[in-house]
This record gives sequence, C-alpha cells and structure tokens, in this order.
Amino acid sequence: MAEKKVTATEINEDALRGKGKFQIKRAADGRYMFNIHAGNTQVIATSQMYTTMKSCRGGIDSVSANAPIAHIEDQTLATINTEKFPKFQLYTDKSGKYRFNLLAKNGSNILSCTQGYTQKSSCKNGIESVIKNAHAMIVLPEDDDD
Repeated sequence: MAEKKVTATEINEDALRGKGKFQIKRAADGRYMFNIHAGNTQVIATSQMYTTMKSCRGGIDSVSANAPIAHIEDQTLATINTEKFPKFQLYTDKSGKYRFNLLAKNGSNILSCTQGYTQKSSCKNGIESVIKNAHAMIVLPEDDDD
C-alpha cells in the first residue's frame, strides 16, 4: 500500500482519474482517524478514533483485508440472514435512511458510512465503492513527521 504526503492539487488530479484515497486526519486532541474517499473525492465512510498513527494504519489495513471478502447482512429485510464476520451491515437509521458499517473478522466496527442514503441501491453502491477502494493510496496528515 503506497503512503505519501500529497498536495490538494494532486488529490484533485487523482480524482479526475477516478482514484480513491484513505485520508488520515489528526484531531485537535492528537488522536487519528481516517476517511475513505471515492474517486470523485466524496467521503464514503469514516473510521473510529485511534490513539496512535500505527493503530490508525492498522485500521486501514483491516479495511483492505476485510472489505473485499465481506458479505452484506441486510438488516432492512423482514427476515435477516445473519452473515459471519467480516461483514457489511446495511440498516436504516432513526430517520429512515440507509446506512452501513463494516465489521472486521473479530466483530469490531472498522467503518461507518458518513451519510444516510434515501435509496437502498445507493447505499449498496457506497459499499461497492468501499470494496473498490479497499487498496487505495494513503494520504498522511500534512503535519505528520512519519
């Protein structure tokens, strides 16, 4: 997995070529998190907060390993077919919008989608975009010394 610091111009140029990205960010409290972006630069999903850069990169590695082999557990159906881990959980939130989480082989939540979708098919497209970009380039925070 390639890791490098890139400029906003490079990110926009890659977007024109349809390349997704994992973008690591540092919060004001010093913790780390990452977003996975589609090729159009839209954020598809967001990670939890991590205390170290190493653990944040481990989260990205987990997405790369689990997303391509994860099944979709559609919790919006009358009869839910419970899938084994790893899996995407597709569900409706309190406002009736479709969302998903990616759960790792150990059952921990790796990613949560950042937006609610009005159509289930759009939510499934978001899941497919995570799978497609599971091995995307990692963009480090500009202030990272690694």
